Amino acid sequence: MTTTTYQVSGMTCQHCVHAVEQEVGGLPGVRRVDVQLVEGGTSPVTVDSEAELDEQAVREAVDEAGFELVSS
Repeated sequence: MTTTTYQVSGMTCQHCVHAVEQEVGGLPGVRRVDVQLVEGGTSPVTVDSEAELDEQAVREAVDEAGFELVSS
């Protein structure tokens, strides 16, 4: 099991949190996604996965949800 925390900008509400959880949670091997919402700031998104995730895949999932991956 691997745990990685990503920083995501642009989230403002629980709907945003749900969108990120759904998109990132849909990546292969992801077991759990935990978002700590920082309204209008950079929110930490902690992901538990079977193996290390490809950062580009995470970036694309966050982008699909309508937000920006700042860093991991």
